[in-house]
Amino acid sequence: MTQAAYLTGQFLLAMPGMGDPRFDRAVIAMCAHDAKGAIGIGVGAVIGGLGFHALLEQFEIDPGTTPDAPVHFGGPVEMRRGFVVHSLDWSGQDTVDVAGRWALSGTIDALRAIADGSGPRRWVVALGYAGWAEGQLDGELARPGWFPVKGDTDLLWTSDAADRWQAAYRTAGIDPRQLVTGSGNA
Repeated sequence: MTQAAYLTGQFLLAMPGMGDPRFDRAVIAMCAHDAKGAIGIGVGAVIGGLGFHALLEQFEIDPGTTPDAPVHFGGPVEMRRGFVVHSLDWSGQDTVDVAGRWALSGTIDALRAIADGSGPRRWVVALGYAGWAEGQLDGELARPGWFPVKGDTDLLWTSDAADRWQAAYRTAGIDPRQLVTGSGNA
């Protein structure tokens, strides 16, 4: 019997022509994937006109000297819900270690800690998430549309969101310009 391959701690990349405009050039940091379903946070696109300082303002949190970083489009599910994908050097009341590569927090204590300088050294803030029910992602992976790659933390922390999709394909040795947007029939 073989064990199912789960994608926790990896990146899920949208393939060209996948057919869902919400995920065009998407880079999803997979935070949980098992027999019950999957959840990931989009780190490949930002929400135009919304920065971290404006988000903190909504919660009446003083940003202090924290940089005004972009807020990412985490996914189409619960767009009003925020998440912080961050380095493993900080943990809050709901923090989940993601395969020893990064952590995921979803409560306001993470935002407060980042703002006051006691939080994680590296972080990405996102609104919304990508979620799949039991077996749904596995079914999608059987068709063209998604391509999993190693969850390279350098890619997460040191590249701009606009560059992550191409950079993630390059880490897998693939030039995304060479990928076709459809499949043929034999």
